[in-house]
Amino acid sequence: MGGRPLIGVSTYLDSARWGVWELEAALLPAGYPRLVQASGGLAAMLPPDDPSFAAAAVARLDGLVIAGGPDVDPSRYDAERDPRTGPEARRRDTWELALIDAALTRGTPLLGVCRGMQLMNVALGGTLVQHIDGHTRAVGVFDRHAVKPVPGSLYAALVPEEESVPTYHHQAVDRLGTGLFASAFAGDGTVEAIELPDAGFVLGVQWHPEMGEDLRVMSGLVRAAS
Repeated sequence: MGGRPLIGVSTYLDSARWGVWELEAALLPAGYPRLVQASGGLAAMLPPDDPSFAAAAVARLDGLVIAGGPDVDPSRYDAERDPRTGPEARRRDTWELALIDAALTRGTPLLGVCRGMQLMNVALGGTLVQHIDGHTRAVGVFDRHAVKPVPGSLYAALVPEEESVPTYHHQAVDRLGTGLFASAFAGDGTVEAIELPDAGFVLGVQWHPEMGEDLRVMSGLVRAAS
């Protein structure tokens, strides 16, 4: 592999059209593999599978990214569904929760992006706010806002200054999961990064680094995976 660490990235299973075909496809926005590659890693797609295979999949990886995507099923954190919460994605929830558990058990460097950060929080017993305003410009349009790191955190070691980031979400972390630490905030107090101290590289970010040009978060994962 030429010394480049293998970074698995979770994906959608959805319908897609290309050429003459319209079929079910394993989908991942190209920004994710490009960001992994630009940061010095090899990207591998991890579409939903039987959760019993998650530990074996993670064992073959050097690092893991849980990608953004649909809302987490509120039943996963014992909440009633808000009417503004999106449709269920049970296969992704089940598969990605199993991947997170396997990565935490094995000590595999782990990065959660947007939904991935929220799912990390849920995996450790935390809860989510099912709707907030002001973090999406319009449907299908990314916004930007400033994120301020908490000094002394893993995130602050990667990005020590307040930084404008690409954002697209309407849900957020509420109660933190067991052992998790909020390591960055938006100006309105929304938790923008979480991490698990003394567990190696375990970081979740609420924004979408794959939609920007800043490599520092992904480069941190790749270094930890090397």
